[in-house]
Amino acid sequence: MLKLILATRNSGKLKEMKVKLKEYPVIVECLMDYPEIPEIEETGKTFAENASIKAKTVAKWTKLPALADDSGLEIDYIGKKPGIYSARWGSTDQERIKKVLNALQNTKSEQREARFVCAMSLVLPGQGNYRTKGICSGRITLSPKGAEGFGYDPIFIPDGYNQTFAELGVHVKNRISHRAVALEKMIKIIVGHFKLK
Repeated sequence: MLKLILATRNSGKLKEMKVKLKEYPVIVECLMDYPEIPEIEETGKTFAENASIKAKTVAKWTKLPALADDSGLEIDYIGKKPGIYSARWGSTDQERIKKVLNALQNTKSEQREARFVCAMSLVLPGQGNYRTKGICSGRITLSPKGAEGFGYDPIFIPDGYNQTFAELGVHVKNRISHRAVALEKMIKIIVGHFKLK
């Protein structure tokens, strides 16, 4: 049985990842199980750098395989913001959503194009760093809709759909999201490396 530490305290991310990994012989723990690990400074300039910083730190502390992701929302109209600062664009989801909607006031539909980006890093102590990336393109709504998910989910409609992530629900999101795409690629690496069945 493989023990894998997710470098997150975000219960939404943890839930999404556990669903994807549940069919494999993997025990998934997270930073809430390791309160001695201090807050990790995300000093990178890209999603990939931040994911690696988190995974390396957790692998060093626990001496166990550590999986981290850094993800965020890029909106072309405002220079790909909030980008790597997506989680820090306000102190609550509501504040962050309001900030995005205010920044896009009086814009046309084609100016509301956006994408969620996820960079994932798996650090195996003494064996290197594996990276994957996932992108989910879509557009920003005029107002929040739906009650599921977290973060910017109520204002993001993925391409090919007419509902937000928060309306589509976790089953659809876990299939098409940026994190789902990155994690699918990462699971193949984990399964191949550890020869999991």
